Amino acid sequence: MNHPVPAQCDLILDGGIVVTMDESRPLIHRGTVAITGDTIVAVGDSSQVSFEAKRRVDCTDKIVMPGLIDCHTHLFQTLGRGLGEGLSLVSWIRKFMWPYARAISSEDAVVAAQLGAIEAARSGTTTVLDNHYAPADLETTLSVANAIETVGLRGAVARGMWGPLTDIARTHLAESSHFKYSIADEVDMTRDGINTRPPGSKVEIWPSAIMIAYVDQELVRRSVELAIEMGTGWHTHCSEIELDPQVYLEAFGLRPIEWLHREGLLESHGTIAHGIWLDDQEIERLGTTSTGIAYCPVSHQYLPLGVMRLRSLRDSGALVGLGTDGPAAGHRQDLFECMKHGILLQRAHTLDPLVSNAHEALDMATKTAADYMGINAGVLATGRLADIAVVGVNRPHLQPLSDPVATLAYAVRGSDVDMTIVGGQVIYEDGRCSLVDEQSVMDEAAARTPDLLQRAGISTPLTK
Repeated sequence: MNHPVPAQCDLILDGGIVVTMDESRPLIHRGTVAITGDTIVAVGDSSQVSFEAKRRVDCTDKIVMPGLIDCHTHLFQTLGRGLGEGLSLVSWIRKFMWPYARAISSEDAVVAAQLGAIEAARSGTTTVLDNHYAPADLETTLSVANAIETVGLRGAVARGMWGPLTDIARTHLAESSHFKYSIADEVDMTRDGINTRPPGSKVEIWPSAIMIAYVDQELVRRSVELAIEMGTGWHTHCSEIELDPQVYLEAFGLRPIEWLHREGLLESHGTIAHGIWLDDQEIERLGTTSTGIAYCPVSHQYLPLGVMRLRSLRDSGALVGLGTDGPAAGHRQDLFECMKHGILLQRAHTLDPLVSNAHEALDMATKTAADYMGINAGVLATGRLADIAVVGVNRPHLQPLSDPVATLAYAVRGSDVDMTIVGGQVIYEDGRCSLVDEQSVMDEAAARTPDLLQRAGISTPLTK
């Protein structure tokens, strides 16, 4: 009797609890995920998926899930972790972040980005949108993208574009050093970056007019037009604090999202960080255009900024993904932490236990976040990118395991991740990143930080 020859694949994750985020079959209690190249080729019960693999990983006592997607971070800020304590956003920017951003060198920023990427990979993150704005020259921007890719992550570096100094920025930001390029120079540099790392690169370059309320309107328009021309997404900060839409309304007679909509700029893969202080009409505009909004609940509490209208935005059709907002404002590149805070912040604010839940949080960190980034990931299903996190759950704080989704959202920490896979490549396992020397990066970051802080005039408890 002839038996069928099993299909061949590169990697099999076998015997784990598979949380697919696929509506047709969200949970497989003893499942198998088969991978060939960078793509998932089969997902199903272990007894039904028949493949011969170059490598088979036993995932008993583990959850296999889509890799997490960080929709807004600032990796260059990693060397400022733990500083800027007890300040509101405006004071935090003026007293801490502006001096830090003025003082940081290209070499510092690259090491900071690589250290932040290592932390993300160790925490099950497979994709990052890194909003890089210091130093924002083309060489540094590309070097930061290279640093992220050397760790094995995919994503985009949204190059911060400042353009000429505006009256609003002069009055409210009290900063001029970043506003040093013309609009034409900003666009040309960013175009060169995109040409070097075009759409489809593992780590792309996107344009990012840095803050809608404070940069020149023509810079915003040109940055979005560049994204359309080059086929990329675009990114910005908008309505992060209550002051932002107020000063815009005073200057231009309408709120920033209304201006973007009036100009037709919301019609093309826009992604906006924060979006806290929005009115009903703005939320409707964001929903009808399926604009991406990065919800950063940890930094929203830390600075503090306010509470995003999550329910209204999600219901409108906006693509709300989770973001860490970088190690200086969020402190950890841990999207499990953001899932938990994202739910509980909404409940505490509304006093409604049903306003958000574990499944919604996991969706914002995976499936919807993939739509936000424009990548074929976020779901464990045949044909999707093999971007996967494997979480060990045979641990006291994760037992008993009655509801895997609730456990992921409330109890799992980034340190519970046992393996991170990006495009079928294992980039983290056995407690270390596979493609880089973690210790060397940590040592260099530690060596560079004192000089950086001294140049910035920032004191720490160790130097006081």
